[in-house]
Amino acid sequence: MQTQPAKTERTPETTAGQETMRAIVQDVYGSTDRLRLAKTGKPVIAADEVLVQVRAAGVDRGTCHLMRGQPYLMRILGFGFRGPKNRVLGLDVAGTVVAVGAGVTRFQVGDDVFGIAGGSFADYAAAQEDRLVPKPARLSFEQAAVVAVSGLAAIKGLYAGRIAAGQKVLIIGASGGVGTYAVQLAKAFGATVTGVASTAKIDLVRSIDADEVIDYTQEDFADGRQPYDLILDIGGNSGLSRLRRALTPNGTLVIAGGEGAKWTGVGRQLRALTLSLAVPQRLTMYVSGTNKRQADLEALRQHIEAGLVTPIVGKTYPLPEVPEAIRHLERGRAHGKIAIII
Repeated sequence: MQTQPAKTERTPETTAGQETMRAIVQDVYGSTDRLRLAKTGKPVIAADEVLVQVRAAGVDRGTCHLMRGQPYLMRILGFGFRGPKNRVLGLDVAGTVVAVGAGVTRFQVGDDVFGIAGGSFADYAAAQEDRLVPKPARLSFEQAAVVAVSGLAAIKGLYAGRIAAGQKVLIIGASGGVGTYAVQLAKAFGATVTGVASTAKIDLVRSIDADEVIDYTQEDFADGRQPYDLILDIGGNSGLSRLRRALTPNGTLVIAGGEGAKWTGVGRQLRALTLSLAVPQRLTMYVSGTNKRQADLEALRQHIEAGLVTPIVGKTYPLPEVPEAIRHLERGRAHGKIAIII
């Protein structure tokens, strides 16, 4: 953690008299050394957007990819070639609506919300109306801020695997941001769930009611003793042959996208899709983006309201310490999700 308060700089485009805010900004791709706390102009909202006073934000792997500009395919797809198009980092958000666009019908000033807003590592962030839902009263802002990106990725992965009640499901990377949601959602869908994690994180996975927990430093999930109908590989790097040994003859493997190869981020996933054409098992993938369906975000909110899903907040950091929070995540030390308190 920082021993001195971070200095707040003024960005060059901030003009005299313009209403400003604090934000974590980045001019070029790279490591956390490229991040700095600065004063920049408050967002101007479009007709379908709301302005959120950010109370908390979440740190996720997607933010790390945006910070580094990797996989490189992201740059070609329009995120910015030499540097990020959106200079303010952060995606997950929770806060209070302070202004609404002319076309907004679902929210009004004073509503507490959570969801996705590009540039949430700031005092204020603009968000499209259909990327937000009301914040459940039972959640703190820190809890609500870590739901959307990882929770939606977990839902998308389970849907890609065609999850059904009664299945035996293996979640590899069960202690991480996406994994903790995947375990709880799979249970809510009626599956029997086994989570894979390291020794230090076994208790966390047990605490979210996984039916069984495998310590990958001590046991091999692919030893043949238990075949699974569905494997969701979120944070693993196991070879396809090993993963297939843990599947039932007609089981499904879903590999999360975005990790690994520098250029596309989906090298292992593409090999799985090719192999799937020649084997009876279904081997597929998904890539989580920020274009999320409002229906899925609403489904997450309902699961939370019903007590079936609880966000797991590990560590919290103040806004100036975002770089340290990202380093903590990249070192693989995070238990659940990291929240930024604004």
